[in-house]
This record gives sequence, structure tokens and C-alpha cells, in this order.
Amino acid sequence: MNETEDSKKRSRQREISNRYIDRPVAFLIKHNFTPNKISYIGFICSLVASLLIAIGGLYFSIYLSWVIPFIIGWAGAMDLFDGEVARRTNRETQAGAFLDSNLDRLSDAIFVLALVYGGLVDYLLGYIILFLVIMISYIRSRAENEGVNMKGIGFMERAERILFLLFTIIIELIVYFLTFLFLGKPFTVFVPFVTRVPVTPVFVIGIIIYTFTLIYTVLQRLSFTFKTLKNANKEDI
Repeated sequence: MNETEDSKKRSRQREISNRYIDRPVAFLIKHNFTPNKISYIGFICSLVASLLIAIGGLYFSIYLSWVIPFIIGWAGAMDLFDGEVARRTNRETQAGAFLDSNLDRLSDAIFVLALVYGGLVDYLLGYIILFLVIMISYIRSRAENEGVNMKGIGFMERAERILFLLFTIIIELIVYFLTFLFLGKPFTVFVPFVTRVPVTPVFVIGIIIYTFTLIYTVLQRLSFTFKTLKNANKEDI
């Protein structure tokens, strides 16, 4: 990803941020929600969604199942709101950023483990996904320690990862319950090494795409960091 693409991505993110989260952020500020409180709320939402997925809640019933994507959506929203509230109220602190970053990593890990425990992702694939998610975050942290600006770098940043999984789950539920209503049973397949329980082809394809986009993001960040540091060394000579 070059500087032009990076700039365009950041501009799109700012545009979306200003368009959709202005009112919710204003509401949170008005009712004295601190950035840390919002971070904790998002973390609790992630825990609840993960627990429901782990116990098979995705296929409980046509009504109860929609609780999971709803909660995931709120968790993702809180992840956007905490930083924006911090910026608008001048409460951006190193302690707050440290707390938010660690809660995000915990949420990511617990959610992937929930997918594995619930059988939606096979053990080996789940551990690969967990490794890739951790590597994406680690590369950014390590690069920024070396003075590399990593904001907006990578196809699958945390917001994109949440949205991708959210929409995959939503489409999975639509296909699962529509086929159940019209065919009398859900249209599912079992693909070894991808899942451990039958799921719709949508979920299988989604998880495979998700895995490869994570790999691509790791390579993007490694390449960008290496090139940036290499160019910086040339300038110092």
C-alpha cells in the first residue's frame, strides 16, 4: 500500500466516522461516558457474543440467533466511539490508549477461541487465524516503536475484521434459516479442516476468504514497514 492509497483510506475512514458516529458520540459525551467506560462496555459486549457463539447460540432459533450479530455490532461501535469521545473531550492519554489496545487484543483472542470452541472453525485453522490476528497487531506495535506511522496500513485492520465477520454471520443466519423455512432443513455442508460442525457454504467461503485476507494484511504490513525503515536508513547515510 503506497502513500496515496494510505491517504485515500484515511480520508474514507474520516468521512464515514463523521457521517455515522457524530450523534452517538455527542450523546455519550452529553451523558458523561468516559472513553474507558466505553472501552469496557465494548469488551463486555465482545465477551457476551463470544460466550453465545461458544455454546452454539448462533443456531438456537430464528429469533434468538440475531442477538449475536446485534451484540457484535455494538462491540464494534464502542470500538469506534471510545477513541472519538477521547479526542473530542481532550481525554486522549497513554493510559487510556494502553487499556483500549489490550482490551481489543483480548476481545479478538476470545472471539476466535469462541469460534473454535463452538465448532464453527476447526482447531488448526482457528489457531492459524488467532496467530495472524496477533501478528497484525504486533507488527504495527513493533513498527511504531521504530517510528513508522502504521495508521491505515493493511487491508484488514480491526474495524474491517469486525465488519467482515459481522456480515459473514448475518448472511450465514439468513441462508441457514431461509433454507430451513423453505426446505424443511437448513442447507449446510461439512468441510473438514475448516469447521467441525455443519455450516452453510457461505460461512465456509467467508472463513477461507477471511484467513487469506489476514495473511495478505500481515504481508502488507511487513512489506510497508521494511521499505519505510530501509528508506529511512538510506536518508540517514
